[in-house]
Amino acid sequence: MFSISQDFAPPFKLISPFFIIGSIFYLFSVLFLFFITGENITMLSGAVLGFVHLFLLGFVMMIIFGAMAQLVPVVLEVGHFGVELFYAIWPLLMIGTLLMVLGFVSYPMLLPFGGVTVLIAIMIFIVEIFLTIKKVLKLNIIMSSVLIANIFLLIGIIFGLLMALSYAGIINLNISALLRSHVFSVIGGYVTITLMGLSIVLLPMFGLSHGFSLKPLKIAIGMISAAVLFVILSSFTNSVLFEYFGYLLATAALLIYFYLVQIIYKTRARKEIDIYAKSLIIAYFSMLASLALATLYLIVGYEPLLLGAGWLMFFGFFGFAITGHIYKIVPFLVWFERFSPLVGKQKVPMLADMLPKKSSSAQVLFCGVGVVVVAVAILLKDDMLIKAGASFLLIGAAAFVRSIFYMINYK
Repeated sequence: MFSISQDFAPPFKLISPFFIIGSIFYLFSVLFLFFITGENITMLSGAVLGFVHLFLLGFVMMIIFGAMAQLVPVVLEVGHFGVELFYAIWPLLMIGTLLMVLGFVSYPMLLPFGGVTVLIAIMIFIVEIFLTIKKVLKLNIIMSSVLIANIFLLIGIIFGLLMALSYAGIINLNISALLRSHVFSVIGGYVTITLMGLSIVLLPMFGLSHGFSLKPLKIAIGMISAAVLFVILSSFTNSVLFEYFGYLLATAALLIYFYLVQIIYKTRARKEIDIYAKSLIIAYFSMLASLALATLYLIVGYEPLLLGAGWLMFFGFFGFAITGHIYKIVPFLVWFERFSPLVGKQKVPMLADMLPKKSSSAQVLFCGVGVVVVAVAILLKDDMLIKAGASFLLIGAAAFVRSIFYMINYK
C-alpha cells in the first residue's frame, strides 16, 4: 500500500463541483441515448460522436480531474503548484463539452470553439499537474503513470482539435486516419493508464490489501504505452502491422492489469461485498467482455461488435469503476473536512452511515441491467432495445445523482 496523507489535501469546496457536474453529465449521457437509433449507430455519426464526447469529457474527465486534484498532492505529500487553477478548469471543461456536443449534433461550426475551450481547460490541468509533480525529487510508479498519462492526454487533445477543425470544414484532413490516434491517446493513453495507477492506490486502501508486487502494473503500463505509440504510428504510416500489434499489446496490458486486480482482491483483509465491490466486479467483467468483442471484430469486421466493445468499455468499465470509487471517495472527503475536527468532542457518523444504501443499490442494479441491454441492442441495431436499456440506465443515473447530493450535503 502507498502512504496516504491528508496534510496536503485541497479544500472540498474545490473538489465538489467536479463530482456534482460529472454526475449530472452522467445523467445527460443516458438521456442522450434516447435520441440514438439503429440507423445512426456508426463510428462517425454525429449522434455517436456527440454521445462519446458528452460521456468522456463531461463525466469521465470531469470526475478524474476532481479525483486527481485530491489524490496527486496527497500521494506526493506536496501542495499543489496552483490549486486555485482548478476553479477555472471545471467551468471551461463544462462549457467546452456542451459546445462540442452541439457541434456534433447540429452546428459543426461550434466544434472549433468547443475544442479550443476544452483544450484550454486540459492544458491548465496538465501544466498544473506537471508543475506539482516537479516538486518531487523521486517519482514512484503511481506518479510516473500520472506523468505518462498526461503526456498522452496532451497528444490526444491536439489530434482531437485537428479533427474538430476538419469536421467543421475549416481545414482538410483525413479524419479516419487521425481517429485511431485520437481515440487511443485519450482512451488508452490517458483514461486507462490513469485508472490503472489510481486504482492500485485506492483498491488496497479500501480493501486493506498488503504484500502484493507492483511489477505487473509496471509491465501493464509499459505495454499499453507502447500500444498507443504503435497505433499512432499506424495512422501516419498506414501500417496494418503496427495497428494490430498495438491492439495486441493493449489487450495483453489490460489482462495483466486484471491479473493484478485479482491478486489485490484475494489478499484483501476486508471481505465485505459492498456497493464498491459490486461496482468493480461489474466494471472488470465489462472490460473482459469488451476485449472479447473487440477481438471478434478484428476477425469478422462487423462494425456493431466494435461499437459494442466501446460501449462496454465506456459505460461498463469506466462508468462502474468511477461510480464505485465515488461511493468511497466522496464520503471520506466529506467526513474528513466536516466531522474529523469533532472527533473526541461529540458523536460523529461512520463512513458507512454517509452512503445512501437504497439509491446506491438502485444505481448498481439498474445501470448494470441497462449496460447489458444496450450492449445487446447495439449488436442487433435494435431501436426498441436501446430505449429499453436507456430506461433502466435513466433510473440508475437519477439514483446516482441523488446519491452524490446526499453524500455531499450529509450533516
